[in-house]
Amino acid sequence: MSSELRQYLLVTGCYWAFTVTDGALRMLVLLYFYGLGFSPLQVATLFLLYEFFGVVTNLLGGWLAARTGLNVTLRAGLLLQVVALAMLSVDPSLLSVGYVMAAQALSGIAKDLNKMSAKSSIKLLVPVDASKRLYRWVALLTGSKNALKGIGFFVGALLLAEIGFRGALLALAILLLLVFLVSLRWLKVDRASVKVKFTELFSKSAAVNRLAAARFFLFGARDVWFVVALPVFLQSQLQWSYTQVGSLLAVWIIGYGVVQSLAPTMTGQRQGKSPNGLTVALWGGALCVTPVALALALYCGIDAEHCIVLGLLVFGGLFAINSALHSYLIIAYARTKGVSLDVGFYYMANAAGRLIGTLLSGAIYQWFGFEVCLLVAAFLIAMASLISIKLPNAAPSSNE
Repeated sequence: MSSELRQYLLVTGCYWAFTVTDGALRMLVLLYFYGLGFSPLQVATLFLLYEFFGVVTNLLGGWLAARTGLNVTLRAGLLLQVVALAMLSVDPSLLSVGYVMAAQALSGIAKDLNKMSAKSSIKLLVPVDASKRLYRWVALLTGSKNALKGIGFFVGALLLAEIGFRGALLALAILLLLVFLVSLRWLKVDRASVKVKFTELFSKSAAVNRLAAARFFLFGARDVWFVVALPVFLQSQLQWSYTQVGSLLAVWIIGYGVVQSLAPTMTGQRQGKSPNGLTVALWGGALCVTPVALALALYCGIDAEHCIVLGLLVFGGLFAINSALHSYLIIAYARTKGVSLDVGFYYMANAAGRLIGTLLSGAIYQWFGFEVCLLVAAFLIAMASLISIKLPNAAPSSNE
């Protein structure tokens, strides 16, 4: 095994460990504070700084990584997540809304530093002309990450039920602190890939800009019904327990990750097809039908539990393929020199979509109900598909 591959596997291992804690923390905060009597909109508010600082971090983190090295930003993310978990493990009487939002802000910064660092590393490892290998590696990394995030959802719900909110947070903090220490021991200090000016943060590539706009709407569509509305609906309307809610979302995310890993085969890579705008638009059109059908079924009074489980499975599979196509295209379009700049800019749009989706999820559910959340999701998916049509073929970019 080459030294470069060993280092990448270490980076990926750190990213996986972080992902488990990130999924667990989201489920802990959502279920614990809703159980305390917070309204859906108030629960959504707790995540606003998490998503907002994800926007800021992706923009500035790409610039920072280009100047300091990707492993530096990855370690910083691990340490910040430990601090965020420790902050929330204080006495419950100290957990004001502002305090929780501040801790979530640190967690949002940590998450996107890790994601940007891990995904940018692939571009530096795979040769420029190896587009098929790049697609497979990106799909595997993204799929495995989401599978582990699903495990994190289950872990968070289970820990909340078994050892309580504070105990769960302390256990996660200790786990991640050990991973941070491993990164200090084994990860090499990588050099900065390029010296860039602060004014170069925004992408000058038309393909990257168009893909980023599509990503904004795609992830806004997912989160507008999945992040707050769905767990609250399951708990309040269907009377599901913490463990039941966490288990369903965990299975969904794990299945979502598995499909992402298989996306290259499912989208025709064996036939030598390279994804382009039409590929993304067609898969987006198929995805758009799912929330409309689910909303119609619920409106007609069909059994809600069966509808939601089936609808989640179909939506998850189609969304996974859409996400995998997007994740591959941004790595293919990004410059080799300064890859973290393009990747950071793109995931800034991703975080902005999640921010808007999270806010809308709580607000629309509280004011209009679950079915309207689904219809808004369909509209946002349609917007993402229309924007994607003119994306070029996914030939990896040059070193410029």
